[in-house]
Amino acid sequence: MPTASNLAGLAALSICEALLLAMNDHKLLPEDEIMGVLRDATAAHENAAGTDAERETHQAVADLITAIIAGGNSVRRS
Repeated sequence: MPTASNLAGLAALSICEALLLAMNDHKLLPEDEIMGVLRDATAAHENAAGTDAERETHQAVADLITAIIAGGNSVRRS
């Protein structure tokens, strides 16, 4: 069974993806800016310091964001 933390993370991810889509749809941010936001988030996690366990968690988050970029989930591509 998912933990409350896992559920909160999934909810936050869904909300953020919906906001990125809305920003793109309403021409508030162009696709290249949205992709830049996602790449910046990836880099922040890839370069995060901490214990081995913390760095492993950060790398897993970076990998997830990279998969989101590859899947095109955060922008409606024409």
